Amino acid sequence: MTPPLTIVGLDLDNTLVTYDDLFHALALERGLIDAATPRLKRDIRDLIRGSLDGEAVWRTLQALAYGRRMPEATLVDGVAEFLAACRRRGADVHIVSHRTSYAAADPTGTDLRQSALDWMRGHGFFDPAGFGLDESRVWFESTRAAKIERIRRLGCTHFVDDLEEVFAEPSFPANVVKVLYAPSNGGAPPIGVTVFGRWVDIGRHIFGER
Repeated sequence: MTPPLTIVGLDLDNTLVTYDDLFHALALERGLIDAATPRLKRDIRDLIRGSLDGEAVWRTLQALAYGRRMPEATLVDGVAEFLAACRRRGADVHIVSHRTSYAAADPTGTDLRQSALDWMRGHGFFDPAGFGLDESRVWFESTRAAKIERIRRLGCTHFVDDLEEVFAEPSFPANVVKVLYAPSNGGAPPIGVTVFGRWVDIGRHIFGER
């Protein structure tokens, strides 16, 4: 009997790609932090938001990180091995990202979706000799609601995201296995959500591989 097809949906930002070092560099360049500040996006964000005009400054940094400076972002540890497992198992992989084309706070007017695609190309996502993903299976949605509707329409059996708010939405499909990627999470997992801090554990959870 042929096993049911595994359709894996993956968030992009802060799930497959990490901006910790990039945000540290951007904030340091602008004198917003000192070199001793931890290289963690969340800590840097909280420090900046607590300063004068902090929210506006943070939005500008975000626009730069997700746009013109995105080539400096890095692949999250373990993602390459996970995508290789998806390929071995014949899983259908979709990347579903809540990302607009442009950011109002972006001083460069960079196309944020194109930046993401260029970053993925640069990291071998669509290379047959690399991860071998299909570029037509990358979906950018302008709202969280549209992202969730895309997940439903794709028929994802599993979805991995770094934001538990996505899974908490009443419209999120109940039959999808919800996996929260939270490398620094110390709290209790939300109801119906399995939390992992490492991609190797996510792979084991989805495929049972050791």
